[in-house]
Amino acid sequence: MDIEERDCSGGGYFVQRKVLDELRLDEVAQKRTWSTKPTLSERVKESLRCSVPRLKRTALSWVPVLSWLPHYSIRENAIGDLISGCSVGIMHLPQGMAYALLASLRPVFGLYTSLYPVLVYFIFGTSRHISVGTFAVISIMIGSVTERLAPDSNFIVNGTNQTGSVDLDARDAYRVQIACSVTVLAGIFQILLGVVRFGFVVTYLSEPLVRGYTTGSACHVCVSQLKYLFGVTPARFTGPFSLIYTLVDVCWLLPETKVPELLVSLVALFVLIVVKEINACYRQKLPMPIPIEIVVIIAATIITHFCGLTSKYSIDVVGEIPSGLKAPEAPNATLFSQVIGDAFALAIVSYAINISLGKTFALKHGYKVDSNQELVALGLCNTVGSFFQCYSVTSSLSRSLVQESTGGKTQVAGVISSIIVLITVLKIGSLFSDLPKAVLSTIVFVNLKGMFMQFMDVPMLWKTNKVDLLVWLVTFTSTLLLNLDLGLAVAIGFSMLTVIFRTQLPRYSILGHVTGTALYLDTDTYKEAKEIPGIKIFRSSTTIYYANAEMYLEALQEKSGLEIRKLLTAMKKRDAKLKRKQEKEKKEAKMEAKKQRKAVSHLSNGTFSEVNERKVSAGVKGQSQGNVVALSLTETSTHGHSKGQVNRAYQDDTTMSDSDSDTGSHIFDSITQVSKPGGEKKGKACGSITHSIILDIATTSFVDTVTVKTLKNIFRDFGEIDVDIYLAGCQACVVEQLERAGFFSESIPKSRLFVTIHDAVLHSLKKLGQTDFVLDVSCSTRM
Repeated sequence: MDIEERDCSGGGYFVQRKVLDELRLDEVAQKRTWSTKPTLSERVKESLRCSVPRLKRTALSWVPVLSWLPHYSIRENAIGDLISGCSVGIMHLPQGMAYALLASLRPVFGLYTSLYPVLVYFIFGTSRHISVGTFAVISIMIGSVTERLAPDSNFIVNGTNQTGSVDLDARDAYRVQIACSVTVLAGIFQILLGVVRFGFVVTYLSEPLVRGYTTGSACHVCVSQLKYLFGVTPARFTGPFSLIYTLVDVCWLLPETKVPELLVSLVALFVLIVVKEINACYRQKLPMPIPIEIVVIIAATIITHFCGLTSKYSIDVVGEIPSGLKAPEAPNATLFSQVIGDAFALAIVSYAINISLGKTFALKHGYKVDSNQELVALGLCNTVGSFFQCYSVTSSLSRSLVQESTGGKTQVAGVISSIIVLITVLKIGSLFSDLPKAVLSTIVFVNLKGMFMQFMDVPMLWKTNKVDLLVWLVTFTSTLLLNLDLGLAVAIGFSMLTVIFRTQLPRYSILGHVTGTALYLDTDTYKEAKEIPGIKIFRSSTTIYYANAEMYLEALQEKSGLEIRKLLTAMKKRDAKLKRKQEKEKKEAKMEAKKQRKAVSHLSNGTFSEVNERKVSAGVKGQSQGNVVALSLTETSTHGHSKGQVNRAYQDDTTMSDSDSDTGSHIFDSITQVSKPGGEKKGKACGSITHSIILDIATTSFVDTVTVKTLKNIFRDFGEIDVDIYLAGCQACVVEQLERAGFFSESIPKSRLFVTIHDAVLHSLKKLGQTDFVLDVSCSTRM
């Protein structure tokens, strides 16, 4: 290949080469005729091959703690992990007990959930900074399941005064079984997805979807805690619109508010908000955040116990917290069929929150988080934890920020926090039996501040991306109204629809040439992009596939100004009219010849008669030959149209107005005149009539059978009206798919595919002999 490249001043360059179509590209670039990918048998053999290095790599990938713990630096990491672990452990205590109420479980089960899963994640997790344990959104999802399957109405027993009362012990024990069953099932889902390397599933949960979902979940959390703040007992609602029903019921019960509990809530809220704002303002100066949550819990427990608030004002307290650990117990498998849908939703949501936080910290500190291993790790946390009366876990934003900001470097901080929780469960957990539930509710409220700050996404998305804003709003609204499980399903479905609609409704544009360059840009966007006379360059902003192939064809006709249906109909009418004219001329010629023969037979013999007869015969013969020549020329001129079949898709409307027919005939005649190399009007019409269409398919990443048929129809139908079709920018993988689909043939050779639009333009102009314009476009383009 003749290539000349010279450096130019100002950072430009000058390249000269020949026009490259697909056939010449294969020769120049020496396309491989063999596959570099290993065969299926080779891949199977490689996967089954066993060696010591391979075994070591497998062990390190499945148990990440083996790769970093032997190299743990006590001098660099120990102090930071110790301080961080203590800070997070102190946060685990109030949050574990508070979030257990969201799951409709006793507070001690929140402490268990803050202990066992953290130790499992220490072994199998790949993130160094996230804090696994209880989380508000996951807790409320668990609570919706436990309250649906174990409502108070199922455990009403008769008391001594013949009035109904709830058997709290039986109810709570059954709710623990439900929570453990849904947790183990969610863990199994996560492990299976991780083993089959399905970690990419979280990519279908876009950031606006996750943020809208967590914001809606935060509203559910707030409404569920109002009963503790006001000391009222609203009815329990499940299913769609349960949040609205609960909120209305709480409002109806406001006159029955317990003033002592409201005062406790307001005081605790004030103290928590003030101290947390101080922590935020002076986080750079404080060695560690003030553990105001544990301080408030201790102070509230002491005041309630020594002032006798429980007996005097009937303040609702946590109650007995058993000391010690319980023996492992297998979850109730008979409940699996009732909670399988909730378990899958839990698995996806908890993993989405976990991996998003993990990747955020990994990007900040320069290490990698394995998405598939995170699925396995989180699944093991849930599966193992469910045997020890734990419910589903994920990483917490507030605790993770504390773990990272206080100097935590590894998951050793998680082990230290677990030790603090273990000490609390074994020794001092029973001391919190007089802790008011209203205080735990205020802790939940204050920790939801970060989620409510996500409302600021709305104005930001309004400015940046309206589609993402719509996803956020639909997710938030559906989660708010349809509850957490149905809301998530609706949100994912709507998010998928936005992707489908985006591909179905791409932007179609006609490209123009920027003088002095090889650039072809949208003429509607760039003023300097001018259309090349006689050539239409058409581009779609997305890949062409079955969902938008028909719209692609319609847009091509609209943008190019060539309506195939009208042109083909006009062509058929023109051919039919020409045929009728020829038949009429034949009949007239026969009749005239017959008359001449009769006239000759009546002439007398003689020299004059003989001469006259010769003239007549010569005239008849000449006229007959002229008709034959005219017929031959006509057939030749329409020979290209007689080949192939008319696309039936464009023949559904067989009735056309006279104006449409005349317009179609006029356009068709102009195109025919331009396309004939020896036409008289070629020079005039060349600047205004389309003779070539270039399809820029650089954005197409794959082709299906519908796409192949659509492209074939384009080549055939436009070819019937003598318009040349070229493809440009076709990727190698797409070319291979076209070859396998049998796209190329004698009528569509590979020479119709060009490496760039510029190559296709130069070829088209050269084919028509427009050397003056070719020189203006320039084969040697200054870039």
